[in-house]
Amino acid sequence: MSILQKLHSLAAGLLLAAAFAAAPAHAQAPASAPVAVPSVAVPAVTKESVENPYDLKHMLMQGDKVTLLTFGLLVLMSLASWYILVTKLIESAKLAAEAKLARANFFKSATLADGLKTLKPDGVFQFIAESGIEAGRDHSGELTANIDRNTWIGMSVQRAVDTVHSRLQDGLAVLATVGSTAPFIGLFGTVWGILNALTAIGIAGQASIDKVAGPVGEALIMTAIGLAVAVPAVLGYNWLVRRNKVAMESVRGFGADLHGVLLGSRAAAR
Repeated sequence: MSILQKLHSLAAGLLLAAAFAAAPAHAQAPASAPVAVPSVAVPAVTKESVENPYDLKHMLMQGDKVTLLTFGLLVLMSLASWYILVTKLIESAKLAAEAKLARANFFKSATLADGLKTLKPDGVFQFIAESGIEAGRDHSGELTANIDRNTWIGMSVQRAVDTVHSRLQDGLAVLATVGSTAPFIGLFGTVWGILNALTAIGIAGQASIDKVAGPVGEALIMTAIGLAVAVPAVLGYNWLVRRNKVAMESVRGFGADLHGVLLGSRAAAR
């Protein structure tokens, strides 16, 4: 065999070997189809709501006359204390604004008449100013002639200041009364509820929870209501006392300055 033939045979063998190498060694198995899993409906978990038979609503529906009367009294005391607290806070805020206006404008006026126009109509400071001015005019009468002018004007201004102070104190006695008596009224409701519980035990002949839960629940609710009524009343009373004290400092300062202005205007007139 010639060299050329040998080369042809070698090339054919290489091509055949390459063909066998490119072919897959074994046929791949077909992919299996996905298995359908039947869906199972899961019921939704619902939280069962149990009505509380011992809350405030049921207490009012099942309570006796004493329980309802005690509850009504506490509600009235709470409404009265909140009404007084809100109205007095508004009044105190108006008085503070009025004091700032009077301090800024009244004593910068040219005359007392012009000063009165700068004050709030029917306000506290206008009332004090008019009282002092009227006292200066009335001093010329026969009955007041024997009283020193300084003393007479000072007495009139002080009376006006005391009147304002008395008006500021209106309602505070109610707050003090509510704050001091509401816990005891709630305690009365507690005692009455315990009495009803003991009565239920005696009638039933056994101390089962269903016999005592209702009356004891009423007792605890009454205690909580009494404290809820008393605490805002006490806090409001202390707050208003402090605000009134600050407001009266401005009122007394205005009265003292007005007294000096009235005496000075009299001396200048002479």
